[in-house]
Formats: sequence, C-alpha cells, structure tokens
Amino acid sequence: MRIAIVNYEAGNLRSVETALRKLAFEFEVVSRPEELLRADKVLFPGVGDAGAVMQVLERSGLAEALREYYRSGRPMLGICIGAQVVLERSEESEATCLGLVPGLARRLPGGAGLKVPHMGWNQVHFREGHRLFAGIPQDTSFYFVHSYYPEPAESEAVLCETEYGIRFVSALERENLTAVQFHPEKSGEFGLRLLANFLSR
Repeated sequence: MRIAIVNYEAGNLRSVETALRKLAFEFEVVSRPEELLRADKVLFPGVGDAGAVMQVLERSGLAEALREYYRSGRPMLGICIGAQVVLERSEESEATCLGLVPGLARRLPGGAGLKVPHMGWNQVHFREGHRLFAGIPQDTSFYFVHSYYPEPAESEAVLCETEYGIRFVSALERENLTAVQFHPEKSGEFGLRLLANFLSR
C-alpha cells in the first residue's frame, strides 16, 4: 500500500510524519502530481492561509492532481487547512478552493473570552458508528489550532461538531474524502487511533 503525505509548502508535515512512524506505517512525502496520483491513500495536512495554499497548489499542478485523485475514489484525509480548501471557497483571502465538497470555510466569530485563533483541546462530537472513530469514546478532546472552519452545504457531509462560541463543523465526509479541522497527529493516543483507523480501512 502506497501512503502519500502531500507537501505543498504549508508546514506541519513533520508531526504527521512522526505520527505515522510511531504507528509503523510506511509512507512517502510527495510534492509532484505524478507522485500523488500513484498513491493508494493520501493525507493532505497543513497550516496557513487558504489563498496562499491554493496559489501553491495551482502553480504546482497539485490542485488538479488532488481533484483527479478524489474522482478516482481512493481514500483521502484532509487535516486542518486540508479540511478547508477541499471546499469551494474560503472567507480567508476570498480564496477559490478545490471544490471537492460544496460549501464555504468561515471565520470563527470568537466572542466574550474566546480568542481567535482557537488553540487547544476541545471535545469532538462525532457521528455514532463511524469507522474513523472506532475505539474512540464519544466527545473525546482533540487538539485544534485554527481561525476558520468548514461549513459544507450538505448536512449529510457533517461528520463531527465542536463548541467554541458557536457549534461548528469539526470534520466532514463526502464519498471517499474525510477531513478533520483538528490535528489528530497532535492529539495523543486517540489521535493516533484515528489515523490508524483511516490507514487500516
């Protein structure tokens, strides 16, 4: 099985690599479209500004490769910014995104005593019985660092929700694509379990 981690100059790859090594999965870090398209499973992590991310993806050819990979039906997991740019648009930089999932990435409103970016551990309430959360207790806390969140247009795409001033979507799923706003690779035992569930299915 070929597992690819997409490198598009967005940072945060090292922690994902460390997590996969801890789980004893072999993987490769890919930065070219042809490398990505050879994979059996793709992890699409990263941090940064949606507009800047999309510029790199489009310039490198990775944007179209990700669209083609998604159309192939093979499993994809987006993490953090990878849960936002899979949508059609983002309020961040008014970016046009990959368009794999109908919807928009919105800025967290914050509010009294709530800082943006939202940083730290927070509970995730997930769809019961979903294979990604096998062996993970309901309302487990995962680690977040973000100012924007995904808002898919279709309610059936909502996989998880989290409270931070508002109830926001913290994971989504559409066909072969799953994307989480939190960082499983930084979320201890249960974050590793989530990654293992994705890579083992």
